[in-house]
Amino acid sequence: MRSCSLFFIVFLSSIAAISQRNFQWAKDGKSYYVVEGNELVSYQLPGMDRKVMLDKSMLTLPQDNSPMEIVNFSFSPDQQKVFVFTHAKKVWRYETKGDYYVLNLDTKLARKLGKSLPASSLMFAKFSPDSKKVAYVSGYNIYVEDIATGTISPLTTGGSRKLINGTFDWAYEEEFFCRDGFRWSPDSKQIAYWQIRTRATPEYLMLNMTDSIYPVAIPVEYPVAGQAPSSFKIGVVSIAGKTTRWMNIPYDQKLGNYAPRMEWAPNSQEVIVQYLDRKQQVSRLLLCSAATGVANTVYTEKDNAWIDILPSWDQDYAYGGWDWINQGKEFIWATEKDGWRHLYRVSKDGKQETLVTKGNFDVMDISGIDEKGGYVYYLASPDNATQSYLYRSRLDGQGAPERVSPASQTGSHEYDISPGALYAQHSFSNYYTPGVREIIALGQHQPLKGSPSVADAVAKSDASTSPVHFFTVTTAGGVTMDGWMALPPDFDSTKKYPVLFYVYTEPWGQTAKDTYGTGKNFLYQGDLGKDGYIYVSVDNRGTPVPKGRAWRKSVYRNIGRINIEDQAMAAREILKRPYMDTARVAVWGWSGGGSATLNLMFQYPDIYKTGISIAAVGNQLTYDNIYQERYMGLPQENLEDFIKGSPISHVKNLKGKLLYIHGTGDDNVHYNNAEMLINELIKHNKQFQLMSYPNRTHSISEGPGTIDHLIGLYTQFLRQNCSPGAR
Repeated sequence: MRSCSLFFIVFLSSIAAISQRNFQWAKDGKSYYVVEGNELVSYQLPGMDRKVMLDKSMLTLPQDNSPMEIVNFSFSPDQQKVFVFTHAKKVWRYETKGDYYVLNLDTKLARKLGKSLPASSLMFAKFSPDSKKVAYVSGYNIYVEDIATGTISPLTTGGSRKLINGTFDWAYEEEFFCRDGFRWSPDSKQIAYWQIRTRATPEYLMLNMTDSIYPVAIPVEYPVAGQAPSSFKIGVVSIAGKTTRWMNIPYDQKLGNYAPRMEWAPNSQEVIVQYLDRKQQVSRLLLCSAATGVANTVYTEKDNAWIDILPSWDQDYAYGGWDWINQGKEFIWATEKDGWRHLYRVSKDGKQETLVTKGNFDVMDISGIDEKGGYVYYLASPDNATQSYLYRSRLDGQGAPERVSPASQTGSHEYDISPGALYAQHSFSNYYTPGVREIIALGQHQPLKGSPSVADAVAKSDASTSPVHFFTVTTAGGVTMDGWMALPPDFDSTKKYPVLFYVYTEPWGQTAKDTYGTGKNFLYQGDLGKDGYIYVSVDNRGTPVPKGRAWRKSVYRNIGRINIEDQAMAAREILKRPYMDTARVAVWGWSGGGSATLNLMFQYPDIYKTGISIAAVGNQLTYDNIYQERYMGLPQENLEDFIKGSPISHVKNLKGKLLYIHGTGDDNVHYNNAEMLINELIKHNKQFQLMSYPNRTHSISEGPGTIDHLIGLYTQFLRQNCSPGAR
């Protein structure tokens, strides 16, 4: 239930001084590739020497008048060929379906892959390690194509939305970041893949009421909380024989299981699988024989709340990856078992492990592993949970962590480290410095000649120009939270101002981040501060901030209660400031933040007088099982927790002005949440304002005029019901 409002905040904070797309390091780590002006360009380091690899003439096919758009690209292992992904189409959240062309860098010739298959139907095309073949998914089946001859062979058959080969159903994609569902073996002779079986998964029927006179039902396999998940199998198919050997992975026929990660281990004889129980409290790593299918458990981890898989907090792993070291004899693994998220080196048989990152802090992101140099690089922020910095620790676990990010650059850092760790793409922003991206020599942390400079951008920026300041607030219950506040530019502490709280509150969203764009409200038409509003946000317990396991998992089985109480108690403390008008207090949020807005309006009507809730889960029993059961348990065992945490259970307490907004085509938080909420509001004779956006998804962004209409609606309601300006 990732918030679309958080997406827009990330978008704003990622605006950099230079425009780069699809940045990729070369294999040797001494150059990188990027798309510029719809041409594929390389930069050789350290001199930043520019070379056009694919110009527009090479990207223009004989039958076309204009070059194909490079949506993405990928080089073959031998560096002689390159994929261009184009004509992309959206599958749920992302454009993962389209056409692929392979271009020979010597002959400059381009050839379309999958010519006999439907247009824009190919997904996740990948070169074989020997660069002779390519595999991809089309129509729920996996195909292999010989690059030299163009011969296409199906590796699976019978694929459908009920029998998915090489990709995933909605819930796996949304909650486990599983999209690309197959992997080449290192010897190019086999492919390991997921098969997802949704035949027993109930369908949610979305109705398209706008594109034809008669409504069209769109079924989506969507297991809600309490429903067993779609079942899975892991298979290894031979390229030569086209036969699949299924791995003997045990499956709980009553409750179900999950397999969110799978890779080769890292030879061509074994596959390693992360295997979760239904509650996501027990994680097992299974080493499976590709030849026999025999699966052995080599590593087990347990948590009495839930276990976060790696891609859930490190997006670099969303399309696969496993950190093998020591020639495949060991791997790096993250766990919270000592109360903090730390990295361990674990032997392949699971019998030995060594703590690599030591201290009372959380690893926030794995930035790179320099095995030759003996270090793992990662993001952490031991002293300020609103920021992030690059650290490194020795792979042997000896010594203390070392901070790599300069002390003079206070804020939020990200790094894409080159193979060999000689260079890195470094991105930085803070609340008063727009995003900057530079190429640095990692050892000295200095920008290369010809690259933009973060240090220069920081030197030119001025914190006093920003209306935002960060603070901490401690509730009467002793909970201390981070937050930010944006004050009007002509702020007068002797006057009283309306206050608008922005909330998310659930385990998928951190709002108090020291990044550029913080304090901006993208849905407000005009300048919120200049119109006299104070804008505030705080992160309660349960949000994914680097404050340790206990902080994040305190909300287990208590979403809709602990997170809501923390927000309300924080608001009470904040509103004690004499310049805040307690008669003009508003709150808004999207998705999980929409749910929080409803709960705050219903559970604490004495605090919040106006609320704008967008795409909210009104009834926790309607949301998908992977997300809801991870944080709330199984409804069959603790139904009362789901009921008490759901906004529809507290509707009778509404006193203030409420605007509820939802897209009828929302495949994430389904529109039935809106109708269940509306029924309860009617039942208790509660007046409110409703806006349904026909056929719009969770982002409410499709169709001409939609965003402008949403902004106008939001702004008008806020101004009418929480009037602007000091008094």
